[in-house]
Amino acid sequence: MGIDQDIQTKFRSDYHKAAVNLIYTFNWMSEQTKEIFASADITPQQFNILRILRGSLPNPLSTLQIRERMLDKMSDTSRIVDRLIAKGLVKKGTCKSDRRLVDVMITDKGKKVLEKLDTRQDEMDNVLANLSKKEAATLSELLDKLRGSK
Repeated sequence: MGIDQDIQTKFRSDYHKAAVNLIYTFNWMSEQTKEIFASADITPQQFNILRILRGSLPNPLSTLQIRERMLDKMSDTSRIVDRLIAKGLVKKGTCKSDRRLVDVMITDKGKKVLEKLDTRQDEMDNVLANLSKKEAATLSELLDKLRGSK
């Protein structure tokens, strides 16, 4: 079933349809993966920060560096980091090279949460099971092009 039937509307142009379809599909994908993140008591944004910090090991990152790498550029990185600290998943420290900055590092508890989620990676991938590998690659290229990244 196409987007036209799913939301029972007509579109003024193919561009309008594509834009609405992106928003609709984002929300659909978020719903599909919500339970996976809920099982670890974290949000997708918190998962993103933990993933970024694990990828930077053994080096800490500042909140500015984390923000540059985040998928959701609109989020309040400092507030999300504070929530992760409260859960014991990350820790803060003073930056050795610039005392005005704060270093953020993933904790062992945070690594364990990611290891738990790593075991569910196939479930996340299955959200795109209706696409072939070639279609998934083409979709990624088109989305990069849309954002002007390519």
